[in-house]
Amino acid sequence: MAVVKGVKEQVHLPLYDCVEVKPEHQLGEILTSNVLKFFIDVTSKTKLLTNMQAASLLPHWNTFEARALRVVISDLCPVFRKFDPDPTVTVPGVRVEDPDPASAARVSLKNFSLNLLIELARRLEVSTTGTVKLTYEELNALHVTTDPALTDGTVVLTRSDLTAAADLFKGNGNGRVVPASAQLFRNNGCGTVIGNFIYNTVTTFFVGEKIMIQVPTWFFPAGAGPYSEDGGTITHGYPNPQATFRFAEAVSIETQQNFRVEIEIPESDVLKDLQRLYGPLFIWVVLDGYMTRDVQ
Repeated sequence: MAVVKGVKEQVHLPLYDCVEVKPEHQLGEILTSNVLKFFIDVTSKTKLLTNMQAASLLPHWNTFEARALRVVISDLCPVFRKFDPDPTVTVPGVRVEDPDPASAARVSLKNFSLNLLIELARRLEVSTTGTVKLTYEELNALHVTTDPALTDGTVVLTRSDLTAAADLFKGNGNGRVVPASAQLFRNNGCGTVIGNFIYNTVTTFFVGEKIMIQVPTWFFPAGAGPYSEDGGTITHGYPNPQATFRFAEAVSIETQQNFRVEIEIPESDVLKDLQRLYGPLFIWVVLDGYMTRDVQ
């Protein structure tokens, strides 16, 4: 349709862009530095990931008034990849029930693989006792040997044992592929993916090269997403569009003016931990406000 000259319309049209980590992939494959950039790379993205038509620029001769900024992080179950070859470690000091010989109350588990660690972490998540048990027959089937050698008994692994095993994998050169603790032990009551992210990052909104706001990411609640009162779902803010950060005065983005949002991870140890996050994972940044455009 033809543009009506001299006539503009103002519509409520939020701008959004997303960083996506696909299943069996890690955030470190995308986050190679300590900064995630939004509204910069919009090519080959679906409408789920962005509604931008060009990188860092508004369409045509439009202008935009940003009234609110929100950060939305998905809380989806991670999908870990199967490792082949599967690295192994020796886990010391694991307790044994009814050991044979009786002197083997604690043993070291040899050939303990990373795939097995992930499987036992999942079993621990649904365990009512806070332990995971492997019988002598199961150990043989998994090709896990013990020192001293058992001829019977049940190995009892706790979260501490599995955490120690994860640390051993990190120390033997496989640290980048070991899932982050927040995904490996999801129901431990702390250290969730969303909590780790919002409390350890800083979000900056640029218009041109001018900083319009720069604060820790917890300043920008999502105001969206699932919500549960049974403690089974973690969200970044109550899912109400009003329950998010709003600018005291609207931030104007003029015609053909560059803009972007950056989320920075200042601490190197936190960066290494977040780079180990597995997908599916989505991190959206939303600029909520009003677009002024030509009437057609």
